[in-house]
Amino acid sequence: MVVDSDVQIRRLLKGYLAADHYRIFEANTGQDALQKVIQLHPDLIILDLGLPDMDGLTVLQRLRNWTQTPVIILSERSTTQDKIAALDARADDYLVKPFSLDELQARMRVAHRRAQPTSDTTCLTSGALQIDLVRRRVTRHGERIKLTPTEYAILRLLAQHVGKVVTHQQILCSIWGPAYGKEIHYVQVYIAQLRQKLEATPTLPQIILTEFGVGYRLLAQNA
Repeated sequence: MVVDSDVQIRRLLKGYLAADHYRIFEANTGQDALQKVIQLHPDLIILDLGLPDMDGLTVLQRLRNWTQTPVIILSERSTTQDKIAALDARADDYLVKPFSLDELQARMRVAHRRAQPTSDTTCLTSGALQIDLVRRRVTRHGERIKLTPTEYAILRLLAQHVGKVVTHQQILCSIWGPAYGKEIHYVQVYIAQLRQKLEATPTLPQIILTEFGVGYRLLAQNA
């Protein structure tokens, strides 16, 4: 479902995605979107934030009260604060207009794959690194890596949202509690420590990626 008040955007996406065998539903207001999601059960939602009747963030928050359908934000709003607000409201991804159609479709594929239940979601692999969330075991090239409880807690949080951006605030509130919501340097220190232990080249990370000003994303082969 494409939720956007701009008819040109809806036409563009409908034409492009229909050519790749997607079935496209359209909505031009927030209320229209909420009603159609209930009626039509789309597999994925592309949501603009600048809707005429309500803010797209409000739409997202209402959706998350009852559905985990993947939502990709497609918006002209490009500030770090806008991205953080959407990701904290549990958007699956965020793309700024103007955008690449190929990049959007790639992000759609990733969001769709993450939404599918799999039998191996408790064991993640990224190159030579393996994370077993059941046994709380992290190995590289088959050798166990010793992590502190806090390091493992952060890695587990990233792994539970593999492929998605986890904001600084989400990490801080989850690991240290709401009172530490502004202590970003805590996260930076522990991410640096994790990279020293997990990455082949810590200064050129390939596993824990930085989303500058927003947070971090764990990249895994099954993401």
